Amino acid sequence: MLSIGKQHTLVRCREFYLEDCMAHGQSRRTLETKMCSLGFFLRWCEHNGLTHVGMVEPDHLERYRLHISRYLRPCNQKPLDIASQRNRLTAVKVFFRRLKKRGFISTDPAIDFDLPRVARRLQRYVLNLEEIETILKMIPAHTLTGLRDRAIMETYFATGIRRMELANLELADVDLVSGLITVIRGKGAKDRRVPLANRSCGWIERYLCTSRPALVCSHSGTTLFLDNKGLKFRGHQLSRKASVCIRKAGVRKKGACHLFRHSTATLMHENGADLRYIHEMLGHADISTTQVYAHVAINRLRDVYAKTHPAAMGQTRCC
Repeated sequence: MLSIGKQHTLVRCREFYLEDCMAHGQSRRTLETKMCSLGFFLRWCEHNGLTHVGMVEPDHLERYRLHISRYLRPCNQKPLDIASQRNRLTAVKVFFRRLKKRGFISTDPAIDFDLPRVARRLQRYVLNLEEIETILKMIPAHTLTGLRDRAIMETYFATGIRRMELANLELADVDLVSGLITVIRGKGAKDRRVPLANRSCGWIERYLCTSRPALVCSHSGTTLFLDNKGLKFRGHQLSRKASVCIRKAGVRKKGACHLFRHSTATLMHENGADLRYIHEMLGHADISTTQVYAHVAINRLRDVYAKTHPAAMGQTRCC
């Protein structure tokens, strides 16, 4: 008689797993990412003669790890970075863990499967306050779309929210009187409230009075920020918009929406904000993600260095 695992195909198990994730309230984006990663794994399994879940053993997973490390992206023939490798392998590990819990397999082949460690990297580019002000002032706020774009970029700077969190904002999510934005189902399907500076409230109010009524259409719904067709912005539209604003201002730093997010957090920390509050504001799942900003606050370190290091105290540059 076949073992319990050999009765179920990998394809059917993936279908069950994704339905199970959906039933637990995971976001569409999370499901799409898991579907992609597991699809990649299932194609490798099929190529290696593995069709049923019970056929997968720990040695197969180690061979798949090697395959992932050697894989080249078809678009540019470059290997996956360590973070991407970890994401794909994590999807497989969690997949088997869930199948074991639900009785699809009697033994989890990935239980001792170690994931690669990802070194935490510093954000390479961070905008200073002067650069941010230059970017904002270069936006032509005298036009309908320019006023909208200024309100969008002011919101990014004031709140540090993610691009899709901004795209999903609805009219009721912004309280201009209290100066608060409510992010509904942000990353990890978590809600949070974020302070909104008075200046940003002013730009949003101008946008609501002037630009939005001119952009609205029958399909606009209650979306706060509307694109030129009166529809909700898509992620790539917002990234391009932020990138263009940065470039037109003459700032030679790479990045788009996330560059504002990182810069907001860095400036707040340099001005004395506790990492716990930045963690809450950015909506990070783990405080360790926020701790990177303790390392990028170079201005504070430079001041301390100049006042305390013997080589820097009262010394002039050697000619």
